Amino acid sequence: MGHDINGFHHVGIVNRDLDTMEATYRSFGFTLSPRSRHMLSERPGAPLTAGCTANMCALFGDSYIELLGIVDDSAPDPWHTRQMVEQHEGLRILSFETADAEGADARLGAAGLRTSGVLELERPVDTEDGPAVLRARSVHLDPRSTVEGYIGVAQHLTREYVLQPRYLTHPNGALGLGALLIVAADAELDAVVGRYQHVLGVAPETAGPATVLTRGNARIEIVSASAAPEVLPGETAPAPSYLAALTVVVDDIGRARTFVEEAGTETRTTGSGFFVSGRDACGSGLFFSAAR
Repeated sequence: MGHDINGFHHVGIVNRDLDTMEATYRSFGFTLSPRSRHMLSERPGAPLTAGCTANMCALFGDSYIELLGIVDDSAPDPWHTRQMVEQHEGLRILSFETADAEGADARLGAAGLRTSGVLELERPVDTEDGPAVLRARSVHLDPRSTVEGYIGVAQHLTREYVLQPRYLTHPNGALGLGALLIVAADAELDAVVGRYQHVLGVAPETAGPATVLTRGNARIEIVSASAAPEVLPGETAPAPSYLAALTVVVDDIGRARTFVEEAGTETRTTGSGFFVSGRDACGSGLFFSAAR
């Protein structure tokens, strides 16, 4: 039997300054989609409202990195993005893909996880055939119960408007997301691991200091705060538990590293490639790993 979650939908790096995020990620060799303003619903069945946020995305064949910024402080904030950045900027959002938002919402609720219900999202996009409206459904876990970040599931209703082929080729050779790393406060570790067991419906495995859960293309790696310096040496913890780093899979490690270093950003060699500090990547550590 299939599962209502297929893998990663997207991850979100949230800052007030979208211009800086754009310049940084372009300098790393990512192609970005055009800036797009959000229309959001505050609760199930509520009308869509022009929110305070806009995004640009590094798109892959099956998922994407969202660069989410506050572009109008006077506009409504139905999805509480200002609250995110007031807590801390950086990698804040993890969304898994589903083809059945209603079914996922029901299953998560039955597992004892509080949710927002199914919310609607729209934003205008340009396509090669002209302007269009991207539509999606999203279910958010109650952020008061997810100490590590803002977690949810999302359903594409107009996938073709998101993952447009003209944006899928990146000068740095990026092919997709390989993993997301979570640091959990030691006292929260068991609860965080248990939450992803419920969300993904898989048993955890151990890989070195990390607990790993995999569903489709989504690989979640969780380490305790006491073990974090082994995995993320020199990195600053913005909170006791947090979404810490992404792994980006590339077709040529040397080419990707050249892009990053020629932009003036320091890198650190890792076993499978190299690492860029969250200090230099707008609050999200970036592991670059060679495709297998």
